[in-house]
Amino acid sequence: MKKLFFVLVIIALNSSCKKPSYTQDEQTLEINDFIWKGLNTFYLWKPEVANLHDESFASQEQLNNFLDEYNNPEELFESLLFERNQTDRWSWIVDDYVALEKLFQGIRKSTGMRIGLVYENQNSNTVFAYVKYVVPGSPADQNGVHRGDVFRKLNGQYLTDQNYLDLLNQDIWEIQWAQWQGNSLIDTANFTTITKEVIQENPIYLTRVIQQNGKKIGYLMYNGFTSYYDNQLNDIFEQFQSAQIDELVVDIRYNPGGSVRTMNYLASMITGQFTGQKLLLYQWHPQMQAWMQQYYPKSLYRTFKDKIGGKIPIHHLYLNKVYIIATKSSASASESLINCLRPYVDVVQIGTETHGKYVASVTLYDSPDFSRKYANSHHTWAMQPIVLKVSNAQGVSDFKNGLSPDIYQAEDLQNLGTLGDSNEPLLHIALQAIEGNLPQTAYRQNFYKELNFQLHPLEYDMQADINLERMNFKRQ
Repeated sequence: MKKLFFVLVIIALNSSCKKPSYTQDEQTLEINDFIWKGLNTFYLWKPEVANLHDESFASQEQLNNFLDEYNNPEELFESLLFERNQTDRWSWIVDDYVALEKLFQGIRKSTGMRIGLVYENQNSNTVFAYVKYVVPGSPADQNGVHRGDVFRKLNGQYLTDQNYLDLLNQDIWEIQWAQWQGNSLIDTANFTTITKEVIQENPIYLTRVIQQNGKKIGYLMYNGFTSYYDNQLNDIFEQFQSAQIDELVVDIRYNPGGSVRTMNYLASMITGQFTGQKLLLYQWHPQMQAWMQQYYPKSLYRTFKDKIGGKIPIHHLYLNKVYIIATKSSASASESLINCLRPYVDVVQIGTETHGKYVASVTLYDSPDFSRKYANSHHTWAMQPIVLKVSNAQGVSDFKNGLSPDIYQAEDLQNLGTLGDSNEPLLHIALQAIEGNLPQTAYRQNFYKELNFQLHPLEYDMQADINLERMNFKRQ
């Protein structure tokens, strides 16, 4: 049986392991042991973290002494990350993996409005919120909230870059709306109270076929690479097929990422003529990369597909050119869609620079092989650490500053337009590009600086399609 061995000292750690008991302190030690061994095995930046090196601890006893210094598993996890908030901004740990698994399906407690946060000016830490879109049927939708609405005060407090997370994470929002006065905002006397509910957001927000000068143009606004909706996404492309569209605009301006597998399917739906060819490459830390190369070389790349789950035929458009709307809110799997298609088709990127995330995570559970099966029944901690880099078939990755657009067009916060309408500014530019009738200059909005933030672990995440249960190694 193939096993993942890093050095002989890991065998020594395993051989001296004692049967755990379940007092509070010993349970914390058990969780901490899972965290260290999971990161020691998979973490992309393991070579840069001294306390994760295989030779750092000569025995399980020495490792336990180190782990006992941390009474809170989250503190241990954070201490083992490389350049937190600079290099690794995306690894997460949770104490409830059931809630995490629901997030993968788009299920979470929410007002149902996707907002952006923007600094009011360059000399202040105050921010305002603007509504990017509203989930149909959500509490925000039921309370009459619309795209383009703005507010500065939430639950009686002005939003700042210090308090916004505490305020946004509250279950009840009392919003005092604001309005534009020139380039400034003023508070109004209008209030709305919204209570969060558990909702399931369908990432397929909007589709239509636009008739323009004898051409049929498919438009898809897609807000998350959520594998739960893969079949429904395929159905949309069947509709595009039936309509015999000539061009395609994929709008991922607010898409923070998600499943690599779903990204693979979407890339395959757009094309079809490249089935079996390499779409993307995976790169782990050197030890894991060598092990994968020896035992599972085919796991180091993914190819264009012709079936979903190996069973359901994919509806292909066989396009040689695609127009993609992307912004700073487009991250991870969204960026990989652009990056991985570029070696094969002409990708016309419209919008602004993207987020700049080319690394992927995997969910690790406290089990013999870190998979969900046989997860420790005494706790529900799980990790979502960054484990690998994703590059296209030509090896292009490391776009730390994001992917630059071919046509620069920033959104005007005072005139966002109606999503899916031909006159909405970004879609309008895409339609002009299709006609070859672009203006001399595009609108550049440099006045406002948007704040990058995460309200839950899967925002700006990219989940690698790695089946740990099928890999023939054991946790040491």
